Amino acid sequence: MAMVLVTGVAGFIGFHLTQRLLERGDRVVGVDNLNDYYDPDLKRNRLKQLQAWPEFQFVHLDLSHREPMQRLFTSHHFDVVVNLAAQAGVRYSIENPDSYVQTNLVGFAHILEGCRHSAVGHLVFASSSSVYGANTLMPFSVHQNVDHPLSLYAASKKANELMAHTYAHLFRLPATGLRFFTVYGPWGRPDMALFKFTRAILDNQPLDVFNHGQMQRDFTYIDDIVEGVIRTMDRPAQPDPDWNSKHPDPGSSNAPYRLYNIGNNSPIELMRYIEALEQCLGKKGEKNMLPMQPGDVPATWADIDDLVADIGFKPQTSIETGVERFVRWYRDYYQV
Repeated sequence: MAMVLVTGVAGFIGFHLTQRLLERGDRVVGVDNLNDYYDPDLKRNRLKQLQAWPEFQFVHLDLSHREPMQRLFTSHHFDVVVNLAAQAGVRYSIENPDSYVQTNLVGFAHILEGCRHSAVGHLVFASSSSVYGANTLMPFSVHQNVDHPLSLYAASKKANELMAHTYAHLFRLPATGLRFFTVYGPWGRPDMALFKFTRAILDNQPLDVFNHGQMQRDFTYIDDIVEGVIRTMDRPAQPDPDWNSKHPDPGSSNAPYRLYNIGNNSPIELMRYIEALEQCLGKKGEKNMLPMQPGDVPATWADIDDLVADIGFKPQTSIETGVERFVRWYRDYYQV
């Protein structure tokens, strides 16, 4: 039984991960600032599900506040820290850059310091497929250079990877970064496409479809993401014995540091995703075709060879199955 800190515990992925950890017998301290980036009631309702477990403790805390973060790490000993707290969203980072600096950079620095000073056994942290930015060589591989982010959100996630590597090198803190690809499913985020499309179709409103529908995404179901996180958690990063400083591999290191993509390894056309949703709802949506938004990319596709080889896991959930489960949850939660 491990003692695990999960940050962003009231968020979409944090909630699902914590449920799974509690079910398998771990003790979890969950941290969240319950901000209003999207409906705080959804976050509180996720939290209510978790607070039914005696092995769960919630701490209302903002990662960017240094002294409370120091107290958190001195009052508990964590075997594993999973950092899922972040200011999310590519588009919002254009309007409100400061929130990304405070949470994703300052907050992450406090996580690293806490792990360093309390000898945490493994730090697992959320990165994002957004780090691939201007790259167009598909599928996206952790062994590619990713120095051309297209949004501050993406840049902050790339910065997290660099910061974690520094601590892995200097303090031998085992650190694993997970680049998530377009996560969806029950209890999802209202700012994500599936949530918006479902609401629009049921409310007889037009769907905003960007890049005139010419988008591909490696949509990844939440259960697959959680399975990947848990299997990675249980396998602390090790130095790569084959790492060569003359030809440095971005995905590993001579420090205990690794990066993995967690994606479905199967890019889907946005219009097919919408069709799967329309079939589940039994209703067509009117499409409002729009140009590409600033900071967005036309396609994502995860190379998961390293995840399969090292962790022994490959996401399996089809979009038909995943979308149907989301719609069932949505109808139940909103009573529609």
